Amino acid sequence: MRSLQTTNGKPIFIKKAGTHNHGEGPDFFNARLEIGAQEWAGNVEIHLKSSDWYAHGHERDRNYDNVILHVVWEDDVSIFRKDGSEIPTLELKSYLSLDLLNSYKKLLQNAKKKFINCERYFGEIDGFLLDNWLERLFFERLQQKSNMVFELLEHSKNDWEKVLFCLLMKNFGLNTNGTAFFAVSQELDFSIIRKISHDQQQLEALFFGMLGLLQNEVQDEYLTRLRMRFDFLKNKFGLQTRVVQKPSFFGLRPNNFPTIRLSQLAAVYHKKANLFSEVVQLKRLEDIYRIFDVTASEYWNEHYTFGKPSKKSTKKLTKSFVELLVLNTIVPIKFCYAKKMGEGAHEGLIELVSRVKAEKNRIIEKFDAMGQHTENAWQSQAKIQLYNAYCTKNRCLQCAVGADLLSGNL
Repeated sequence: MRSLQTTNGKPIFIKKAGTHNHGEGPDFFNARLEIGAQEWAGNVEIHLKSSDWYAHGHERDRNYDNVILHVVWEDDVSIFRKDGSEIPTLELKSYLSLDLLNSYKKLLQNAKKKFINCERYFGEIDGFLLDNWLERLFFERLQQKSNMVFELLEHSKNDWEKVLFCLLMKNFGLNTNGTAFFAVSQELDFSIIRKISHDQQQLEALFFGMLGLLQNEVQDEYLTRLRMRFDFLKNKFGLQTRVVQKPSFFGLRPNNFPTIRLSQLAAVYHKKANLFSEVVQLKRLEDIYRIFDVTASEYWNEHYTFGKPSKKSTKKLTKSFVELLVLNTIVPIKFCYAKKMGEGAHEGLIELVSRVKAEKNRIIEKFDAMGQHTENAWQSQAKIQLYNAYCTKNRCLQCAVGADLLSGNL
């Protein structure tokens, strides 16, 4: 690629592109550029033609006084500051081929598309190129998920067990109750769970009580026992109950009721209090199934809510639910731990997630309909990232698929 130069022949070196401005004022704030032998700090404005500067009245707008570079397709007139100095201009038409622009325009004409810009061509993309791009997107998605993990790690003073507990609480709550479960998990001192993990009913009382689920007027012997246990725990550990959002039952299938999910999570920690130390070592999906092979306590065999009997059924964690935990909890925390320890975990994580079935949702169905079948969960996670981070934002130029299509001059 040719080195960038102003229309006056001065070399341009971009040290910092700045922040894209979506409001009033120049298009990019706080850029740092080296133009000629001088370093500049300021803003960058973009137009089709230089004369648009005057057409838009920027010469009268103080917001544009600190523009250090004018980027245009065609430089048709010189632009000056109020002090009479000329604003350097970068003209793009000499750097980009018309064929490339026409291909890009043709791709974006599909904006009246049903799904994504390149849906007419997606099925023809080379499999090797697509697999490599999807693998990068899978780890890009993991990187985004890692932000929460590292924040939790900082707040917990590097207690990985507490971080795992918070993530499990969030994901046991699913979309409906994840926020409420997560809020309580952050409030709880994880040392309490360590101390009472030998008693599954105490764990259940702790979880239900902290989430306000024991505040129930129903007359029920099991509910009464849990209340007594929670009152004991409150006094012993000085627990404060500040339920911001009480868990909801509305719209959920009975097996996803917060009562069932919290009882199952209590069973997990009763089975293995120091869960992280084991999970981080696991490499096979079968071993993860084994760790989460638990059922809700006996009371819930004949109940979904307190005091209302139901047909007897064992409330066991299903493999499909465990696979959700693998994608949203186990893999992200293993990725972050390896990163924190300076170890490589990429191949192992891909191998693990390749054993998990692909997710079924509208996005994956649409991609599959274009002729690129989704074989497993790492591919479905990558395609969700592709759709959300690139396709919906018209980032075709930053996408390996888009770049490949454009280089072939559609």
